[in-house]
Amino acid sequence: MDKAAAQLVFESLASGVRLDIFRLLVKTGPQGLVAGEIGAALALPPTNLSFHLKALSQAQLLSVMQEGRFLRYRANLTLMQGLVAFLTAECCGGQPQQCADLLMNPGPPAMPSTPLNVLFLCTHNSARSILAEALLNHLGQGRFAAYSAGSSPRENQQPNPLGLQVLNDAGIATSGLRSKSWDEFATDTAPHMDLVITVCDNAAGEVCPFWPGQPATAHWGYPDPSAGEGSEAEKLQAFRQTLLALKRRLELLISLPADKLAKTMLQSSARDLARSA
Repeated sequence: MDKAAAQLVFESLASGVRLDIFRLLVKTGPQGLVAGEIGAALALPPTNLSFHLKALSQAQLLSVMQEGRFLRYRANLTLMQGLVAFLTAECCGGQPQQCADLLMNPGPPAMPSTPLNVLFLCTHNSARSILAEALLNHLGQGRFAAYSAGSSPRENQQPNPLGLQVLNDAGIATSGLRSKSWDEFATDTAPHMDLVITVCDNAAGEVCPFWPGQPATAHWGYPDPSAGEGSEAEKLQAFRQTLLALKRRLELLISLPADKLAKTMLQSSARDLARSA
């Protein structure tokens, strides 16, 4: 179906009477109805009914078959399938197969039974992304599984000790945290990410690897708490402020309703949060 044909369908169904006729014939199924049965069901006079049936037939919404002195009308469900295919051709970023669940189950989806995998990226994977990984795993209570990586970690890179200190001070577990390259998550054997978030501007501007599963992406920019001069106490305070800023935004993420965390909505939800907190 092309745009002109779709417009014709919508124009035809813009009439409340014609919409009632079409819905009645959809409900009736393959056997259809003769004109008199349609008129009786909807209390339409013959002249008025004839006008609307003609308009629906011209839009190819109805198929018509002669039966003796009568005409039997059926809803053209093939045409409606074509209309749905036309409307959803660009659904979900050109992946209309992802819309199938929404079309069949339009109600709010339940929370997934498996955790939502989130990967935080920065350049060296030593400060902001490490804080985000530990914090989301702490706040997510099993509903989220957080990971972190760097676009170009230095040789023998380790998480910043000040970052580990503020996490420990906040009662957030730090065991298992390590700096690593984002290449670890670009393989078929790596956990498939649902959402990838860059937390520094450098990583956001770099060409990312191909992520298996085509996850949603977003950029949440934060200043590097390890950058610049200052006393140990001032640097520690910079890490505390970054942790607090991440906490505000991550609390918004985990409090989103299930429909906002569904695959088809996750990218827009995460990008909307970049403008908040």
